[in-house]
Amino acid sequence: MDFNLTEDQRAIEDAARAFAAAELAPHSARWDEEKTLPVDVLRAAAELGFAGLYVREDVGGSALSRLDASIVFEQLSYGDVSVAAFISIHNMAAWMIDRFGSEDLRRRYLPRLTTMELIASYALTEPGSGSDAAAMKTTAVKDGDRYVLNGSKAFISGAGTSDVYVVMARTGGEGAKGVSAFVVEKGTPGLSFGAQERKMGWNAQPTAQVNFDDCRVPEANRIGNEGEGFKFAMAGLDGGRINIASCSLGGAGLALDTAKAYLETRKQFGQPLAAFQGLQWRLADMATELDAARLMVRRAAHALDQKNPKATQYCAMAKRFATDAGFEVANQALQLHGGYGYLRDYPLERIVRDLRVHQILEGTNEIMRVITARELFRA
Repeated sequence: MDFNLTEDQRAIEDAARAFAAAELAPHSARWDEEKTLPVDVLRAAAELGFAGLYVREDVGGSALSRLDASIVFEQLSYGDVSVAAFISIHNMAAWMIDRFGSEDLRRRYLPRLTTMELIASYALTEPGSGSDAAAMKTTAVKDGDRYVLNGSKAFISGAGTSDVYVVMARTGGEGAKGVSAFVVEKGTPGLSFGAQERKMGWNAQPTAQVNFDDCRVPEANRIGNEGEGFKFAMAGLDGGRINIASCSLGGAGLALDTAKAYLETRKQFGQPLAAFQGLQWRLADMATELDAARLMVRRAAHALDQKNPKATQYCAMAKRFATDAGFEVANQALQLHGGYGYLRDYPLERIVRDLRVHQILEGTNEIMRVITARELFRA
């Protein structure tokens, strides 16, 4: 077992860290305040290969491993959690087209997705289904060489801004086996968007409902065969869970470093806060939890790369642990700042708000426990 990164992985890490420091961190507070998605910055990230991290090279992808991608997302989220998470979602949608789509579909969309000329969103969750994703009600009825979609998707990152939506809809009977996946372009008649959600965090990316009202999609835009969509969606979520866990690592890492710098400079009772053993121990515990989370995330990413049969369980365990630990580290960092941590002059309150949703999306942490327990009792 080797816990060291390779020379190539160090280079990837350095490139992502430099981009985050130059292009994300200086603007993060403003994007949050103004609720702005920086599309020009997304396309600059794409120039470094970050928009098709594990898409094949023949359509412009970087063909990296899931472990490589985890390293990238940890570094990007050190600069801005919300923007890094949005790039993760785009990558998940692009990967589904690359991995399961026809050759025609790949070549029509991926060269423009890997440059972020087109921006992609992932549309699975519905207003009434939540964690029971297989209970979706959005339908896709075959009509000649097209499918007619009707229904709604909720909490969709990029809704209204993204150019391409990877949508799961019901083509057959109840349950997971009746679900298929489609690529739906913005501007398709019958596709519309709800009002922008007013959120606690992730303000640098738009979130809204996506509605389908007799929305006609070409049969050629179906990903894979009918009835395979739910399987594709779950495969995408394994990687998505690693990515969002990695984003928690980066945000928590920034919170930890900010707290350390504050303890070293802030004085109380005639000495720096860093001189108090109780605060030293608290920071030590935060660093330990963060390191443990990183090891779990990278083990899960490696398992997914190696097609380990326990990969889904490892991804669920890592997502649950890393997003819980990341939020707690950020929350403790805010506490260590006292009243200053609650002010927007410091990044802590933004990091806490942005990391909180990671315990909910890509499958709630309660569902991560369900997946883990299912695998334990199956053994």
